[in-house]
Amino acid sequence: MGTDEDMTMSDTGYGDFEFERRFLVREVPDHVLAEPDPVLIVQSYFLAADGYAMRLRVQASSVLLAMDGTEDPLDVLDRFAAQFDFCALTVKGPQVGGTRYEAERQIDVHMGVEMIRRGGARIVKNRYATWIGADGWVIDVFGGANHPLVVAECERGGPVTDLSIPDFAITEITDDWRFANESLSQRPFGPWAAAYDVELAQAGPRFLQGFGENTLGRDGL
Repeated sequence: MGTDEDMTMSDTGYGDFEFERRFLVREVPDHVLAEPDPVLIVQSYFLAADGYAMRLRVQASSVLLAMDGTEDPLDVLDRFAAQFDFCALTVKGPQVGGTRYEAERQIDVHMGVEMIRRGGARIVKNRYATWIGADGWVIDVFGGANHPLVVAECERGGPVTDLSIPDFAITEITDDWRFANESLSQRPFGPWAAAYDVELAQAGPRFLQGFGENTLGRDGL
C-alpha cells in the first residue's frame, strides 16, 4: 500500500474529502513491522485552530528511525535532508463523522524542507502501511514529545463503514481531537499519556457505532 500521495480524493468521486477512522495502538504487530518501505515523516503545522489546519509534510521512503522520545524534528530534518523525496502542502477542514475536507498539492522538496526549518509546529513519526483484509491501513509511530503514541488509521475513498477492526486497535479515537496530528503538534501526547491511561482504564475502550457493523478481527491474518 502507498502513502498519502498515491491517491487523492478527487480520484474517488467525492472531491477533496478524506474518509478515515483512527485507533489507538499499544504495540505495532510484528507482521506490520516486517512490511517493506516504511516512511519517515516530518511535518509542520502553520495553522491549527478550530479543526482547520495547513500543513507541510516531507517524507523519506525506506528510512526507518528508531523512535524513543529523544528525537527533535528539526534535527531529524537536518539529518535526512538529502533523503526526503516527497513534499506536500495540505489544507484541512473540521472533521464531521469520519469525513474531512482535505486538499493537497505536491511542492518542491527542497522548498518544503526550508520552510519547515523556518516555522510551524512540528512532529516526527514513522509510517508503516499494510493490508488487512480488503482495507489498506497505515500505522504511525510517533517520536519526540509525542512518544510513545502509536495510531492506526483506515482510509477509504468513501465512508469507512462495516469495518473489520484489528485486535491491535485498543480504542477508537476518530472523534477525539486530542489525537489529531495538528493537536499533537501543539499539545504533544507524552506529557498527558499517563493521565490518558487512567482515563481509558476508567471509561473502557469505545468503538463508534454510527458506521454500520463493526467486526473485531485477528489483525487480518
